[in-house]
Amino acid sequence: MRTYLVVVDESPEAETALRFAARRAAKTNGAVRILALIPPAEFVQWSGVQATMEDEAHQRAEALVMSAAGTLTNESGIRPSITVKQGDPVAVVRNTLDEMDDVAALVLGAAASGPPGKLVSHFAGADAGKLPCPIMIIPGGLDAEAIDRLS
Repeated sequence: MRTYLVVVDESPEAETALRFAARRAAKTNGAVRILALIPPAEFVQWSGVQATMEDEAHQRAEALVMSAAGTLTNESGIRPSITVKQGDPVAVVRNTLDEMDDVAALVLGAAASGPPGKLVSHFAGADAGKLPCPIMIIPGGLDAEAIDRLS
């Protein structure tokens, strides 16, 4: 089964990428895996404070992913698998791709305006030739109708 790996955060372009991946998976009898990234924790001198900060970041990421998964299930009928990982975004995505052998494409959203984000810049640039799968960069300026038509 082909799986579309979508990296989600709180940005509108992540929603665009998720919608595209869901529509594509529905049309190809595939699956969607949502990867939520938690930035690496900054060092705090008191371990209790640091643990609380990490726990809050993990809870925010889980809430974000659960909301996205609910929307995805309601709109396309696809129940995504969900992964929440902490660390450097590029390294986490790269390691996830290395661990999964069924990824049909890495799906990233690009901002509607301004420079591309860290993941788009890296995977469409320096690491593009080393990926084990194609990368799909979904423009953030597409509306729902355009996404549905293109997917």
